[in-house]
Amino acid sequence: TAFFHGTLNEEVYMRQPAGFVDPQFPSHVCRLRRSLYGLKQAPHAWFQCFSQKLEHLGFTASQADSSLFTYFDGSTIIYLLIYVDDM
Repeated sequence: TAFFHGTLNEEVYMRQPAGFVDPQFPSHVCRLRRSLYGLKQAPHAWFQCFSQKLEHLGFTASQADSSLFTYFDGSTIIYLLIYVDDM
């Protein structure tokens, strides 16, 4: 369900899902505002949302590896490595 929390930055449309077709407008499409599992943009949208939250909490994104975040506060050091896989 993590992919449902990503907000799409581009316009993405899909056909009405089977069983939820509006009988008055069967040829209309739906504009997605949030990502769906299986959508090509879903991992990127989720990662962007997640990394923004981490940076808000004080983590810093690594220049060498985009999936590595670090947090330093006094004697507290946290290394967080995030890998998004849609397999």
